[in-house]
Amino acid sequence: PHQLEGLCSFLQLSSCPEHLLVRFCSWLLALSPDLSFASAVTLAEQLFLARVLALTQPPSRHLMAALTSFCSKYARPLCRVLVAQILREPAGAPEQTKLVCELVEECLEPEHVRLVLSQVLEAPLSERVLPLVQAVLARQEELPAELLELLVLALCRQAPALAASLPFAQLVTALLTAYPSHVS
Repeated sequence: PHQLEGLCSFLQLSSCPEHLLVRFCSWLLALSPDLSFASAVTLAEQLFLARVLALTQPPSRHLMAALTSFCSKYARPLCRVLVAQILREPAGAPEQTKLVCELVEECLEPEHVRLVLSQVLEAPLSERVLPLVQAVLARQEELPAELLELLVLALCRQAPALAASLPFAQLVTALLTAYPSHVS
């Protein structure tokens, strides 16, 4: 990973034009054997992290195409890098959350959707991440009982702080609709 960081820095991949980023990701997908988890994490950081954290408006179609392409083969490393960092940003832009919601809704396999939810539940729920949980529930994937229990507990803990929040009410309604037997 350290050598790969050096190579990425030398090639200035973190600042390359986004249309070239799409080409680079296509090239990465053709590599055989697949990248290791650590190498994929390093590339996700170098290629996407700064771009996503700098978003102040919806991402370009080139950036979304590159993310979708990378995600098709290296979703776990991408989730580990992007979701974790976005959740750490206390005042992140709504575009970052929307981007991850779009990945959840359109690109991720069920196992990676569960990974995103588990990452969200590791941090205190805030109004900013409620759309992310809503996107997970909208996928209508069967969630493990332990994740559902953690979600219900997190919602109960945050209920007083988010009582006047419409997204919170929508999320609770979605949870009650999708998993009525898990909520008492």
